[in-house]
Amino acid sequence: MEKLVIIPTYNEKENIERILAAVYDLQQDFHVLVIDDGSPDGTADIVRSLQPRFNGTVFLEERRGKLGLGTAYIHGFKWALKKGYQFIFEMDADFSHPPTELPNLYKACKTGGGDVAIGSRYVKGGNVKNWPKNRIALSKGGALYTQMILWMPVADPTAGFICYKREVLETINFDEIHFVGYAFQIEMKFAAWKLGFKIKEVPIEFEDRKFGESKMSKGIVKEGILGVLKLRWYSLFTNYRRRVREGAKVQTPEAMRES
Repeated sequence: MEKLVIIPTYNEKENIERILAAVYDLQQDFHVLVIDDGSPDGTADIVRSLQPRFNGTVFLEERRGKLGLGTAYIHGFKWALKKGYQFIFEMDADFSHPPTELPNLYKACKTGGGDVAIGSRYVKGGNVKNWPKNRIALSKGGALYTQMILWMPVADPTAGFICYKREVLETINFDEIHFVGYAFQIEMKFAAWKLGFKIKEVPIEFEDRKFGESKMSKGIVKEGILGVLKLRWYSLFTNYRRRVREGAKVQTPEAMRES
């Protein structure tokens, strides 16, 4: 019981069975936790009906209402830590994140020296497939904007295909992670980087969803733009590192070097 993939869902009935099968078919002992936010299309019912097929490797947590991506992942992180998983993954249900790259993310953390491994569109070997030009421009522009404001050395800061070592999630105080949409992914990477954890980027081919509807909205983009500015302000004018590690269960790499 080492590796857990967290998949948040809202109206993913067209994709959920296929994505679960794709992870299971890797035959590399990945477990999956689906966190469903009350999907009216019956996504949670489909997961429940499929659980016997996957021999105790698929779990389901149901929440009432659409509460946001960030809160879903934090719910999953806490669940994973409580259950004792050592490597915790984030992945979308719509196949934009290729399940076949899960072993490469795992390897980057297990033996490649990373504490956080990111499935990256914007490093050498990475690619975006079937996205309209305006969406690519928005994504690349957001990445460049984030790098310029935060000085964080991550080519794809908004990426949502990630592997975390347990120690990283134990160290971050989730109560100090405030964003729930587009900016959540940036904030988690920023917190890990500020706490001294090593971030590795693994090239992936990102492909736009074929089934279901995108969850992107103007509000999510706005949160990303303002969120980056807020993170910069926090890092300049508050003791950000102390704030995000307060109540940590383990020492950060930085704290261990200072001791």
